[in-house]
Amino acid sequence: MPLASAATSLRQILKDPNGFVVAPGVYDGLSARLALAAGFDALYMTGAGTSASVHGQADLGICTLNDMRANAEMLANLSPSTPLICDADTGYGGPIMVARTTEQYARSGVAGFHIEDQVQTKRCGHLAGKVLVDIETYTSRIRAAVQARQRLGSDIVVIARTDSLQGHGYEEALARLRAARDAGADVGFLEGISSREMARQAVQDLAPWPLLLNMVEHGSTPSISAAEAREMGFRIIIFPFATLGPALTAIREGLEKLKRDGLPGLDKELTPQALFRTCGLDENMKLDAEAGGVAFEGGVDLRKS
Repeated sequence: MPLASAATSLRQILKDPNGFVVAPGVYDGLSARLALAAGFDALYMTGAGTSASVHGQADLGICTLNDMRANAEMLANLSPSTPLICDADTGYGGPIMVARTTEQYARSGVAGFHIEDQVQTKRCGHLAGKVLVDIETYTSRIRAAVQARQRLGSDIVVIARTDSLQGHGYEEALARLRAARDAGADVGFLEGISSREMARQAVQDLAPWPLLLNMVEHGSTPSISAAEAREMGFRIIIFPFATLGPALTAIREGLEKLKRDGLPGLDKELTPQALFRTCGLDENMKLDAEAGGVAFEGGVDLRKS
């Protein structure tokens, strides 16, 4: 019997009243490998991290569908059984492009994705000054994604995000999420929740519809742990900067040390072999041997004299 797809697994978790998903943000293969090695059962491809790592640019709608799909496909296939939830920004156009985004993500192995109600020249949800489309345009995006999923016969989970809270208030955000739910979205995502009281209220106001909490530390939302989010009633929590933030700090400090001292001063355990083992070296060596290959008969570890 074939294994269930990651999308099917995510959908089953959401059907379970006690199911809860914790997904650290990853942005490249190494960050995803490290998150998997740490034991996480789901991953989140951050759009901000993709923009920063692929283009060296801020999260200002610079990434195209092709940028995002290519990164998503690579991440999803590092561990095909692990659900990968992805940022899909605005869907990259009108209903036709939203349908194409849905199809490309589904075929790439993505388990779920969120679409928002900003204009095409969007920005990170934790920046001020966001401009939104009207509610009819927003719901047409959601409807196009749901219909594309159904045409494909895919279990990919459609997550409706609204960025309306900051500029239009809670009631408007609630109305947009309810409209998205009525259009067939599987999960709701209220971006920029500004208090614990609001977080609890949103869960109550939209129950029993599953809600996702975006935990961007030092952004608009107070720091809420995974355990607290679960107790509040959220069904998914994502941490977009979970790997990008530490990487930024460590890389900056390492380069400053190299500039100052002339050597990076890495830990003695951080060998090329250790890095490559994090990225599947041993599994690849085993695969080669089982197929009758001889490329690694001599091993890969240096012999110290």
